[in-house]
Amino acid sequence: MGVEAMPDRTGARLLALYDRALPMVYGYLIARCGDQTVAEDLTSETFLAVAGSSGDAPLTVNWLIGVARHKLVDHWRRQARQERLLQAVEGSSFEIDDPWEVELDRWRAREVLARVAPQHRSALTLRYLDGLGVPEAAAVLDRTVAATEALLVRARREFRHLYEESNDA
Repeated sequence: MGVEAMPDRTGARLLALYDRALPMVYGYLIARCGDQTVAEDLTSETFLAVAGSSGDAPLTVNWLIGVARHKLVDHWRRQARQERLLQAVEGSSFEIDDPWEVELDRWRAREVLARVAPQHRSALTLRYLDGLGVPEAAAVLDRTVAATEALLVRARREFRHLYEESNDA
């Protein structure tokens, strides 16, 4: 008597959703990271993570985008660690000014956002692009609300500095 394998319910449900969800998950990621290769990698990581999950979570496009958000934050954390290591090796640090009197240009703002430190980019993206409140952003970033507020202050300062620097160029 042979043992028949039970169909993988998570895999079957994911396949049923894949064609519809793929462009939305990829679109979410490319809009936030601006790098096609990174967005493709993170999209793959998102679907792989879901395929390897226990199957208890509801498989919806919104849930997949939530998983993608976490993958993006993880990517920025890895990138921040690498940059900190490089800065430590170089012994460099940068100073940030806080003059702010320019109306934001959407395209230039995206370019500047791509240049800020990864931990700042994740905080700004969660707060202003995704529209999360500080407590929700803190939960995603695995920080306290106070630490997230402080991070946002530094992130806005760096963004303003780089934005005005690009305005002078």
